[in-house]
Amino acid sequence: MSINTERDIEANLQIGPTDQGMVRLFIEAGGTEIPMDFDPDEADDIAEEIRAAAEAARAVKR
Repeated sequence: MSINTERDIEANLQIGPTDQGMVRLFIEAGGTEIPMDFDPDEADDIAEEIRAAAEAARAVKR
């Protein structure tokens, strides 16, 4: 499997700050919960990667 392999799975994603000063990505799918905590600098890096991926995806669609 790779990032290009489609799957028929529904998931919910929540993103927000924790009371410990971290940024949490909380993923829930099929009864499984995955909390992922990042310090703010790591969260900024992730946001940049998401922006770059979005830009690359737009280029593919053109």
